[in-house]
Amino acid sequence: MTAVTVAATRAGRPAGGGQLAGAGPLLRLALRRDRIMMPIWVLVLGGSFSSIGKSISSLYETAAQRAEIAASMNGNSSLRAMYGPVFDDSVGGLVAWRMVGFGAAMAAVMSLIIVIRHTREEEETGRQEMLSSAMVGRRAPLTSALLAALIANAALALLIVASMAGSGAGGAGAVALALAVAGVGVLFACTAAIAAQLTESARLAKGLAAAVIGAAFVLKAAGDASTDDASSVLNWLSPIGWAENVRAYADERWWVLLVIGAAVLVQGALAYTLAGRRDVGMSFLPTRPGPAVGRISTAFGLAVRLQRGALIGWTLSFAAVGAVFGGLTGGAADLVGDNEKTKEIFERMGGQAGLTDAFLAAMVSMLGMVAALYIVASVLRLLGEETAGRAEPVLAGGVGRIGWAAGHLVVAFGGAALIMMVGGLGLAAGYGHELPAVLGASLVQLPAIWLLGGLAVLLYGALPKAAVASWGVVGICLALGWIGPAVNVPQPVMDLSPFSHLPKLPGTEMQWLPALSLTAGAVVQVAAGLGALRRRDVQG
Repeated sequence: MTAVTVAATRAGRPAGGGQLAGAGPLLRLALRRDRIMMPIWVLVLGGSFSSIGKSISSLYETAAQRAEIAASMNGNSSLRAMYGPVFDDSVGGLVAWRMVGFGAAMAAVMSLIIVIRHTREEEETGRQEMLSSAMVGRRAPLTSALLAALIANAALALLIVASMAGSGAGGAGAVALALAVAGVGVLFACTAAIAAQLTESARLAKGLAAAVIGAAFVLKAAGDASTDDASSVLNWLSPIGWAENVRAYADERWWVLLVIGAAVLVQGALAYTLAGRRDVGMSFLPTRPGPAVGRISTAFGLAVRLQRGALIGWTLSFAAVGAVFGGLTGGAADLVGDNEKTKEIFERMGGQAGLTDAFLAAMVSMLGMVAALYIVASVLRLLGEETAGRAEPVLAGGVGRIGWAAGHLVVAFGGAALIMMVGGLGLAAGYGHELPAVLGASLVQLPAIWLLGGLAVLLYGALPKAAVASWGVVGICLALGWIGPAVNVPQPVMDLSPFSHLPKLPGTEMQWLPALSLTAGAVVQVAAGLGALRRRDVQG
């Protein structure tokens, strides 16, 4: 008897037909299914606060050094856009400055994954319909998903408090920081719950919720660049900006947590209202029906039609983000001044070239790591089509498995090249100089992006149930690139990310061997994944 069947059986035991009947068994099922993913998210994200605290304590040992770096950060719009302003120059204050935006965004992503997995994905695969045949209330699945996200964020908050106390920066500031990060996570869990009601597929729900998270981060960055105290209207339009404005370790603004709480209640009420007004498997934004004519009648045309919305969104986002950070590049050199330790961090991020080139290289590398999220999502669309039962009708016709998969892979790998090219053009346009160098540096990131995409193809073809692990690999690479240089992670650990093997362009000479090696690795993985796909059964 499967775990889902057991849950359905137990869900039928509660007396009465209330709309929350069966929420308890569904919550236990969700926690059981997430017993590996959820702890990894919590431990890695919560542990990074401790790592940052220890790194700051060792890099800036005296109050004078911390005051100097705080003044440098606040005086430069480029770094404020990346990390936000510094409200307090204590160790705890610097950890909050460095981690509150990143931590809140990652908590939001964690919550998004949990909620969509236990709502829209369950409906898309048909499991929710089976569960609903028992005595399961209409709003029980949504309740169990939100409770699972709440538990994950509560555990994250406790670990953040413990991590900060272990770094010697406990107290009220640690509690405020933890509640701000976890509060944003819970808020975006409700956002994901709304997206699950609006869209007909898990992919679209994740894309919509992720777009909201990305917009919130961009608004915060733009607001931080314009003011040095996070008082911009743009900051207050962003939930991540709310977390920043809690001002942990700097005369905490506890009332901002009430704003987050109010937003949670409003969005949660909207999600519950929508959940009660639709049938299982349906959505408020259904896909437009139509015959398969013209270009959509081919495997590649179908893949383009299915993925064009996501590709357009990513392309526009990279153009905007590239232009914003390109405009901030000119002030990067003013940040460092005589601070050698800050200069070392920049050099670890962007290479040993001049500070402006190092900043450009760091931004290009970050764009590359974010683009890896696109390619993994695009590759895993194959898994979504297969598990939802939409691949079987296509393959029952004259389309072979390799041809069907190849259409999606062309969009995934070619789309990654497109968004990196557009991001590079935006970065060069915002900076106003070095178009060929910046564009070339952007395209040099492709071998590492393709390698991670190749890993997703390999896992999908050989071990489809483990394909979601490719998200974890990309997350580790992103964490190493974002946090590693600041905490001076040992080079052998940094080398786990393929991006660390690429030349730091612009500013250094092109090294073809690492790029060609990574590209060859991607080709081998794709070939192995497609070979495995030909030999295994198609899931229904």
